[in-house]
Amino acid sequence: MITVSKEDYLKAILEAESEGETVISATLAHWLSVSPPAVTMALRRLKKDGLVRVQNGGEVSLTAAGRKIARKLTLRHHLIERMLAEMFGMEWYKVHDEAERLEHAVSPDFEAKLLAKLGRGGACPHGNLSEMESPTSRRRRGLLLLSQADAGKRYRVSGIYERDRYLLEFLEARGIRPGAEVGLVERNYDKTLSIRTPAGNMILGRPAADKIWVSRLPNRST
Repeated sequence: MITVSKEDYLKAILEAESEGETVISATLAHWLSVSPPAVTMALRRLKKDGLVRVQNGGEVSLTAAGRKIARKLTLRHHLIERMLAEMFGMEWYKVHDEAERLEHAVSPDFEAKLLAKLGRGGACPHGNLSEMESPTSRRRRGLLLLSQADAGKRYRVSGIYERDRYLLEFLEARGIRPGAEVGLVERNYDKTLSIRTPAGNMILGRPAADKIWVSRLPNRST
């Protein structure tokens, strides 16, 4: 039987992989805010169910069956986020937490209705696709992290790490949201960035800039 807890672990493994992390017990303890002994017990059950593999070095990966469940849950989460934003007008920085609460309660019938209504392939309110992407696949699409952008260039915000509500509210207050245009004015000695956003000029630290994917815009003609 696939419980809510097991689904949460499988989704967390898939999400952590998509962020380029090596998944070990400590990763899951941090992502799910649970104790290391709780992770050990959960992984033991998931391994017994044939949903995860645990290597000798402690690295955790999904089996084909585990990945199928995790992808189904991430698609459902994605559809709920889009429903909340596109159909109910909920603010983009609030929908992730709401979808986390709702994703386990959605029936297959309602999920099918959402898919028919919203369609496949659209981005969620944070600019992320329904299929979990790795940093490598994003770069193949021509995206880069704002922290790696060039001074004097203009960029369009493509996607934002969505699992930190405080980060999302911080960025929203500074005019940094999916679709917004930002300019990198200068890289500073302390590794902060001087940027220009629709809300004005400001300083952005590396931890936040590492969570924002952007695409380069052409230079304005003079």
